[in-house]
Amino acid sequence: MVDYHAANHQHSACGAQTYMEQEDCWDRDLLLDPAWEKQQRKTFTAWCNSHLRKAGTQIENIDMDFRDGLKLMLLLEVISGERLPKPERGKMRVHKINNVNKALDFIASKGVKLVSIGAEEIVDGNAKMTLGMIWTIILRFAIQDISVEETSAKEGLLLWCQRKTAPYKNVNVQNFHISWKDGLAFNALIHRHRPDLIDYDSLRKDDPVTNLNNAFEVAEKHLDIPKMLDAEDIVGTLRPDEKAIMTYVSCFYHAFSGAQKAETAANRICKVLAVNQENEQMMEDYEKLASDLLEWIRRTIPWLENRTQEKTVNDMQAKQEDFRDYRCVHKPPKVQEKCQLEISFNTLQTKLRLSNRPAFMPSEGRMVSDINTAWHTLEGAEKGYEEWILSEIRRLERLEHLAEKFHQKAAIHESWTDGKEAMLTQKDYETSTLSEVKALLRKHEAFESDLAAHQDRVEQIAAIAQELNELDYYDSASVNARCQKICDQWDVLGALTQRRKESLERTEKQLESIDELYLEYAKRAAPFNNWMEGAMEDLQDMFIVHNIEEIQGLITAHEQFKSTLPEANKEREAIQSIQAEVQKIAQSNGIKLTAANPYTTITPESIDKKWEKAMAMVPLRDTALQEELNKQNSNDSLRAKFATQANAVGAYIQDKMEEIGRISIEMNGTLEDQLSHLKEYQKTIMSYMPEINKLEGFHQHIQEALIFDNQYTSYTMEHLRVGWEQLLTTIARTINEVENQILTRDAKGISQEQMYEYRASFNHFDKDHSGALQAEEFKACLISLGYDVENDKQGDGEFARIMGIVDPNGTGAVTFQAFIDFMSTETTDTDTADQVIASFKILAADKNYITADELRRELPPDQAEYCIARMAPYAGPDAVPGALDYMSFSTALYGESDL
Repeated sequence: MVDYHAANHQHSACGAQTYMEQEDCWDRDLLLDPAWEKQQRKTFTAWCNSHLRKAGTQIENIDMDFRDGLKLMLLLEVISGERLPKPERGKMRVHKINNVNKALDFIASKGVKLVSIGAEEIVDGNAKMTLGMIWTIILRFAIQDISVEETSAKEGLLLWCQRKTAPYKNVNVQNFHISWKDGLAFNALIHRHRPDLIDYDSLRKDDPVTNLNNAFEVAEKHLDIPKMLDAEDIVGTLRPDEKAIMTYVSCFYHAFSGAQKAETAANRICKVLAVNQENEQMMEDYEKLASDLLEWIRRTIPWLENRTQEKTVNDMQAKQEDFRDYRCVHKPPKVQEKCQLEISFNTLQTKLRLSNRPAFMPSEGRMVSDINTAWHTLEGAEKGYEEWILSEIRRLERLEHLAEKFHQKAAIHESWTDGKEAMLTQKDYETSTLSEVKALLRKHEAFESDLAAHQDRVEQIAAIAQELNELDYYDSASVNARCQKICDQWDVLGALTQRRKESLERTEKQLESIDELYLEYAKRAAPFNNWMEGAMEDLQDMFIVHNIEEIQGLITAHEQFKSTLPEANKEREAIQSIQAEVQKIAQSNGIKLTAANPYTTITPESIDKKWEKAMAMVPLRDTALQEELNKQNSNDSLRAKFATQANAVGAYIQDKMEEIGRISIEMNGTLEDQLSHLKEYQKTIMSYMPEINKLEGFHQHIQEALIFDNQYTSYTMEHLRVGWEQLLTTIARTINEVENQILTRDAKGISQEQMYEYRASFNHFDKDHSGALQAEEFKACLISLGYDVENDKQGDGEFARIMGIVDPNGTGAVTFQAFIDFMSTETTDTDTADQVIASFKILAADKNYITADELRRELPPDQAEYCIARMAPYAGPDAVPGALDYMSFSTALYGESDL
């Protein structure tokens, strides 16, 4: 006989069995409470039979049926899954003792120290020792491995019961005896895992027998847990037997342990799928926003590249107003969309890295770089369009001025030429006297002088028409036709003049009577008359200027013209005195003047009338020039206002850009503090927006006044707009970087101290404040953090491995985000593809595939349908209809590299 009591005498019974409480120890000298013994007999017998029936047998009397050791050995083989030594089949006492010892030896081999239990007591049918042995077996094979949060077996089982029954009213599990008397705890355990089997709300705390029987019957019928207790025994006992209750409850634990694993697996899958669904939504949002922005750019660029010329300045100014609306109303929201698109893309990539997902690759043509390229093209088109509008306004303004000048000069010339052909083609000299012919000849000479004086005007008309053609005037056809008619008529007049002169000279010898006085009058009157006509033409001449210097030049020229008027008036008086002398001579000699001056059609009255008209034009010209001077002074004031505001805005933008650069390098405090500080800083910057709008208002006044230059500032509105947009984008990107650092920190479990240490180390070695570390700077940073890479050469060893992670494209520079991703990956764990596959395998009951019904049973509806829609059919040799491939689905979540 093996004496297990003497085998390890130095240890107490409780000390040897580390998983048993003091009250679980057995003492051969103590008797069991009769009620407890009855409960243990029933419970232990039912527990043994639940395993023995797997071998096709059972026991009726627990202290008698194990006496020969045969069923005891069989029980141990069934519950352990191992083979025991071959039993002895003899009927003698020694054979029975040997068989029982083989069973006890096997129990001892499993780390159980049997105290006070010997083979002889079992063979002799000692009920107390037999129940103690069976309890030892139950502890070792049914309870010992139950552990929740590293507690002992009993504490672990109790903690499991407490957690599962916590949500239920009238249930408070504190032990394995009186906490179970009312039966509600048993019903709560079943309802927690199989709510379809128990109507918990219908149970009453004051009806324990009904509650207990309900739980025992449901467990036996639906959960394959045999009835191990009697409801009446439990209710009728002051304190039910703890070992019986523990044995029965352990059966519930093992019955539901598979469901617990499935629940854990389902929770992990749900978490992974939720991350994937959120990421896919962000991808869809990015794709839509990118498509909408690219479509807007695609529609806008042709409009900006349209160079269809307009006919008038007003039409071009309407285009300029449309462009101003585009810059101030339509484009700013798109600038915000572009900034938000970059932020969303960076945030999505960060989330994908943190959840071990492959990086997001947008659809072809929708990369951030594609959008930046399209945006650059858009801004190039903007610049060219605005320059074209201004140049067109200048061209059309010049054209309108030239066209008006052309028609004015043409009208004057046509008025002068009216009737000249008829005059040159008449034959009056054929019937005239000699004196009359001489008069006609001199008159013709005066006409030739007049004709020569008009030659400049004809040349000016032709030059203006040529310039209108070169500047692509829209009505060039009518201008050319009118100019051609004038030139053709001029050629005709020249030919007729030459022909008449020749005719008069043939009769000149017969014409000797010349009125010298008339001739002198005609010769002086014609140039003076032409001068007056030219002066009136100049006084009516339209002008266009763009600055004070130009209008002052016109005023100076006008003042010079006015200074010549006294001399001109003397010439007028001299010409009029000739006519007065003619009248005096005629009166003195009794000559009756019956005809006008034969040498000219210019009368003294016409000279006086034109002189008065010219003098009336002088003050009008003074007024027009002064008004234009006032306008240019006003324009200069507009320039000064714009320049003052532009210089202030430009300096502000420059200061804030430099300040943001310093802030991004010198940020202290927690990331949340930094984020709060940056957002407050962003609000401060946005509060400057009224100054930008004020500048836009000044710029609008500048453009409406057709002001094209500004000597008071080097800033243009376009330059300041781009600077302001860059300022807003830079602060938004800096905020997003901190948000991504918070996301990385929280997802990876990085402490605030670690994040501060990483930032401080990075900034220390970022000597040029570029926001990136070169390879040698990065190596020094790693050494400062405790990495043993001091003797590594670039391309060798541990440092090469790290560089491959943080700089996969081989640029030679490491950004702060790449540095944080590396440090968080090195120090934390995340879910992996292997973990997700293992979770699906639990739900699939170890199959290589899973069915749609299993997914719908184990996962929430939306996530179940999400998986079903994305899982490919399983094509393995053990496939069944409707089988789904969860392994390839898990691989797709993380990318092939993770497997």
